[in-house]
Order: sequence, then C-alpha cells, then structure tokens
Amino acid sequence: MMGQNPFSAGEHTQPMSEINTTPLVDVMLVLLVIFIITAPLLTHAVKIDLPQATSQPLEEKPEVIDLAVDADGKLFWNDSEIQAPELAAKLQEEAGRQQQSELQIRADKNTRYQVLAEVLAKAQTAGMKKVGFVSQPQP
Repeated sequence: MMGQNPFSAGEHTQPMSEINTTPLVDVMLVLLVIFIITAPLLTHAVKIDLPQATSQPLEEKPEVIDLAVDADGKLFWNDSEIQAPELAAKLQEEAGRQQQSELQIRADKNTRYQVLAEVLAKAQTAGMKKVGFVSQPQP
C-alpha cells in the first residue's frame, strides 16, 4: 500500500491517550495577564477629607387612615363608625389632598368578600394611590 490508512480494518493502532494542554495553558496565561493588569486598579483609592454634617434624617411618615370593616360589614373611619355613602365622599376628599394619606384596611376574618371588594372599588374610583391591608401575625 502506498499510503498508510490508520482507519483500515487490518491495522490495530493504539488510541491516542495524551491530552493536549497547550490551549489550556494559553487561556491560563491570558487570564493571569488580565489579573496582573487589573489588580492594582482595584486597590487604587483617592484620599479626600469629607466635610462633617450633624443633621438628623428627616422622617416624614404619611398620615394613616385606619379603615376597619367588622364581620357585619360596618365601616369605621379612624375608629368612628361611618355609612357606606359617606365612605366615597371621605375617600374623594383624601385623594384630592396634596399629600395623600395612606389607607390601611383592617377587616375581620369573617367579613364577606363583597364588602371588601366594594371598599376597594370606592378607593380606586376616588383615586387613592396608597392602599394596604393590616393583618395580625400568628404567634
């Protein structure tokens, strides 16, 4: 035969058991160079003398409206009982204020879902942006 064919059926050649590590070494050298160049940049800092201030942080908490709904569907605006038609007017008034209050709804666990849905719909229609539910964590 003129050319040797390593895939011919008659010859039994041993498989190549060496791993070519040249690409691995090349990648590791590139990474080493990158780390050598960038490491001094990470520790570089500019020393400046900052002024000292003695002010207290301003803690402006928004006014909170506590709207409670009991199991019978009665509404309580900041612990004062109101009727359903009055609720829409009060919500409209609060939504129109410059600094809008936060509406926190506390509902009895036996309150009908329909009552809560109506309260939320009135709040949305009035334009209340901050609405939350208050619950009690389990002991």
